[in-house]
Amino acid sequence: MTGRLLALALAAALSAPAAEAQTAQSLFAAKSTPTDHRATPIGGNSRGCIAGAVQLPESGPTWQAMRLSRNHHWGHPRTIDFIERLSREATRYGWAGLYVGDIGQARGGPVAGHASHQSGLDVDIWVLPATRLDLTRAQRESLSSISVRAANQREVNERWTPAHAAIIEAAARDPDVERIFITAPAKLQMCADAGRGDREWLRKVRPWWGHDDHFHVRLNCPRGASGCVQQDPVPPGDGCADAVWWVTEALEPPDPNAPAPPKRVPLTLADLPEQCAAVLNWR
Repeated sequence: MTGRLLALALAAALSAPAAEAQTAQSLFAAKSTPTDHRATPIGGNSRGCIAGAVQLPESGPTWQAMRLSRNHHWGHPRTIDFIERLSREATRYGWAGLYVGDIGQARGGPVAGHASHQSGLDVDIWVLPATRLDLTRAQRESLSSISVRAANQREVNERWTPAHAAIIEAAARDPDVERIFITAPAKLQMCADAGRGDREWLRKVRPWWGHDDHFHVRLNCPRGASGCVQQDPVPPGDGCADAVWWVTEALEPPDPNAPAPPKRVPLTLADLPEQCAAVLNWR
């Protein structure tokens, strides 16, 4: 299938001038359905796409997909299986299941509001405990998650519970999971509560900005997916000492004399793997 897509990519290049005038985000957002290939992640999480994506059902016995209007609940079958697996695990800790945020678009590619979520191997899980799984479509548009970060940005607040830690630990122990992004105070709280026993799972839990109301799970490239680009390995150790930077130096006022960071330039189709042109232009 990979060779077939590459051949189609060469044919798609004939229409490249028209595509060059648009961002890759707008091009992929216009595709509401997947290709009919075998599920294949292409490229990396931040520069990629997916052929043969499958859609998470809107509701299941232990989950509900949120913000349905975005049509961002497409991913690799392993991602869908993981969500179903983790949502069942959540019921062990008093939740009705999980509220699932964005996964990716029907053909992947750059997604509004995200730097990643492009190859069908990322999923956002709300930290709002699911108490009911009969939300209407309208309610799933208006309901918001909660923040577990305190106002001082250095600690978790009263909304953080042992159940949050247990569900994230379960995700980190899943062999399909490559890493998890969460607000730094949550990482540090889990470090403090983990004790001296098995702390290896903490290595996968990484602090990152903007993750106080959800945690972002990234899966490994599936075995045999030769076109999938794996992220660099997580550094060794539990990462707890390094996480302190996020609640100390990282919160200090920026140096007014430091040069301004370069503006992020939107990705074009040419910035993605060549096969993504074929995925985009598939009938």
